[in-house]
Amino acid sequence: MASLVRPTHGRMIGGVCAALARRFGVSTTTVRIAFVASCVLPGPQFLLYLALWALLPSEKRARQAW
Repeated sequence: MASLVRPTHGRMIGGVCAALARRFGVSTTTVRIAFVASCVLPGPQFLLYLALWALLPSEKRARQAW
């Protein structure tokens, strides 16, 4: 399994959905649709996205750390 880092290529806004899709081995489109669909439900989905955007390292930064 891939590590949980935001990719530098193939991301739309922050790369959170692309990172989650890569980590769990599903399509990026599937994760994006699930996120958008979940936004109609009550809950902190948008805040969770922002938190993951801030906390997950970018792929470039993760490579430099190794």
